[in-house]
Amino acid sequence: MVAAARSNTAAWLRRVVHPRAWPVRWRIAAVSAGLTLVILMIFGGVIGQIATSRIRDDFNGEVHNAVEALQRELQVSYPLVGEPQVEPHQLAPYVLPDDAVIRVFDRSHRELAGTTYPGTNIPNTGKLGTPQPGTTEENGLRVETAPLLENRVVMGYVQYGRSTAHVEETIERIWLLIIAGVIGGTGLACLAGVAIAARAMRPIAALTSSARKITETRDPSQHMPRPPVEDEVGELAETLEQMLRSLDAARAEREHAMQQQREFVADASHELRTPLTSVLANLELLQASLGGPDQAEDREVVDSALRSSRRMSRLVSDLLLLARADAGRLAAHHRCDLAEIAGDAAAEAAPLMGARQFLIDNDRPLRVEGSADELHRMVLNLLDNAARHTPEGATIELSLSQQGDYAVVEVADDGPGIPQGMRTQIFDRFVRGEGPADTARGTGTGLGLAIVSAVAASHDGSVEATESASGGALFRARIPIADAQAARKPSSTIF
Repeated sequence: MVAAARSNTAAWLRRVVHPRAWPVRWRIAAVSAGLTLVILMIFGGVIGQIATSRIRDDFNGEVHNAVEALQRELQVSYPLVGEPQVEPHQLAPYVLPDDAVIRVFDRSHRELAGTTYPGTNIPNTGKLGTPQPGTTEENGLRVETAPLLENRVVMGYVQYGRSTAHVEETIERIWLLIIAGVIGGTGLACLAGVAIAARAMRPIAALTSSARKITETRDPSQHMPRPPVEDEVGELAETLEQMLRSLDAARAEREHAMQQQREFVADASHELRTPLTSVLANLELLQASLGGPDQAEDREVVDSALRSSRRMSRLVSDLLLLARADAGRLAAHHRCDLAEIAGDAAAEAAPLMGARQFLIDNDRPLRVEGSADELHRMVLNLLDNAARHTPEGATIELSLSQQGDYAVVEVADDGPGIPQGMRTQIFDRFVRGEGPADTARGTGTGLGLAIVSAVAASHDGSVEATESASGGALFRARIPIADAQAARKPSSTIF
């Protein structure tokens, strides 16, 4: 479980790290959000810079305008006796509204008057720096110094300082709003991209679901859903629909051709039986008439032709049975006893066993719905196959039992067994499992087990090859019991 969890985690990480593994709607949403983020960052950066520059310019303009007003309002006079005087004497009204400070100097840079530092009662001495004409930044204040003139004569200097704290706070709020807007806009773009992509991919999802259903059922006669809008998705749906119709038509043509071929093989095999029967009868009569010693060579030729004709007759019979099964020409099914049929087949196969030990475990009736001839052929082929592929002295056992709703026929031996890779292949046509233990090599047609499989399938059953308890081969055929088979298939088609 730990290994499985690690594997699932690794797969999830690969999907997250590699965008190519993302669903299309996620990729569309990511692209939409990414483009929105870039656009908003550029737009927000430009707007932020413009707003910041404008706020600072306005602030600097206000400071400059205040200094110009002070230049017009303030005067420094030099009496004949005493210190220079500043008029008006009260400077506070000029700085209270703007939270600013003022210092006034005489022409020798000696401070004559001033206000306290903004928000405190501390004198501003030294806070505004040395009075130098121009603009400087001192202790969080923007300081501008200008001369006080009278008839173009410098009478003193005024130093005006204003705190930049509220300006920086305003700029920070603007940037925070811009960043929040960028993040919020990107998030909304991502959600909108997911919603739009999901809606756009809905017709594709419907096409995918229909295609998956067609793949599972292998039924190209189904139709693809048609989107309501004639766009690229609608064109794709129409193309898939045309492809399905072409595949359906091709399948119908192929099935028709194969059905015709099966019917031809069945008819040809049926028609071959009559002349072969006549040839066998004539050869048997000719064989009986050649009894003299001077006719030994002719009799040998007739015996060879008779053996070949009998083998050909068996091959035609096998092909006829398989062709009828392929063409759907099922023999009439009746209620019969599979145990009795197996017993007759065992009696017929007994001479084939030779020196082998042949055991039969068959002590209860097993009623099935089927063709007695075909079931007889199935059991006989299983016994014949066991006799062919086991050495002399081997043990072959035929047993019948009921397992649930099935009658089970088992043919087991203690021979060399069947290789693992051959256990399904041996039921194919013209496959021969010849080996050193075979007692009738070269005489089989390679259709015996294929007939067993076809007979079991035509009776709604199955057959399998596995290993017996003694290490040899075990063939197990399952045929539904009569009542269970009737429940599965109420009626059988009879040709």
